[in-house]
Amino acid sequence: MSGPKSPCTDVCALDRRTGWCLGCGRTAAEIQSWKKAQPHQVRKVLADLPRRLAKLKARRS
Repeated sequence: MSGPKSPCTDVCALDRRTGWCLGCGRTAAEIQSWKKAQPHQVRKVLADLPRRLAKLKARRS
């Protein structure tokens, strides 16, 4: 059985202020533990990614 599908976009750079990846919005710890994360943890992260990415985009505008 394979792990949850990664939201990775191959833009791997962390924002210094938030610690979120500029491509997918996850933290370094979330990226590292993604394949072993429990389904509820994955759902929680995935639910928060749109907010994180919107915040990152607003900061770059």
